[in-house]
Amino acid sequence: MRSALLPLIAALAGALFLTACGTEQAGGPIASPSPSGDPCGGQSPSTAAASPPGPADAEHDGVRITGFGGGSQGCAAFKVTHTGAEPFTYMITFDLLSDAGTVLDNTERTVERVAPGRTVWGTLRLSESAAGSRNVSGVRIAKVRSVPADEAPYTHGPCPESGLRVYADDGDAAMGLRVVSVHVENCGTRPYALHGYPEVRLYDEEHEPVEGVRILRDGSSVAGATGADGPALPIVVGPGESAWAGLVWRNTVQAGTPVHAPYARVRVKSGADRVMVVPELDLGTTGKLAVGPWKKREEAPASP
Repeated sequence: MRSALLPLIAALAGALFLTACGTEQAGGPIASPSPSGDPCGGQSPSTAAASPPGPADAEHDGVRITGFGGGSQGCAAFKVTHTGAEPFTYMITFDLLSDAGTVLDNTERTVERVAPGRTVWGTLRLSESAAGSRNVSGVRIAKVRSVPADEAPYTHGPCPESGLRVYADDGDAAMGLRVVSVHVENCGTRPYALHGYPEVRLYDEEHEPVEGVRILRDGSSVAGATGADGPALPIVVGPGESAWAGLVWRNTVQAGTPVHAPYARVRVKSGADRVMVVPELDLGTTGKLAVGPWKKREEAPASP
């Protein structure tokens, strides 16, 4: 589904192009300030850069690419500065560019728990990238998303106190139909009972509530044959097991202003901890989102 969103992302994203840049594979989080200001491991980042085709923007939503170190161990340096009132976790998507400015690949980095008023440094290393053997000559910031640190979704690392990992997948798309699944993994030691539907609230890019969108129950309220339909039955998710619930919508655009809600705050059931996932809901002008019932993992989500 993400490929279907690229035009929108490109329109929203700031970009900074650097020559002789690289990247790290998407993977583990980083959260290490660099007091020396030398995050490239001994290489002094240069701020000099050629001017490839396309727009250039030095900073986007608190993230700035600050320079690069050349050579076979080339890297791009970036920093995240957080000005909010509570710790936030940042999820940053970087585009890797060719000489002509086309996107060769992209990679994501997560910067955990950036405290208010703090700056955290990070790197993208060419030698550790799957695209490193290709002629990567530039890096740009494609997208920045940020969520309250205590509500961040995680698919790895220590098990949360709740005993549950809650997150959204990349979803699927076909002929204007979108399906994203919200997943619950029981990483704790006790069974967890679910019955019904997750609670979902939508937020825009400024983390403000999205008004005027109806949250409907059952995926068939929007489209059939997505797997996100059927009766809401009680289930028990044992340790090591997982469950899912589908979010179904169409991105049809007619009269009115299209709605884009990148964030969704989810509770797996009433009273549960809140988790803010990033399903990138391009709802068009339809004004509705369908939420399917919880199902055990053996009932896998269907592609639309």
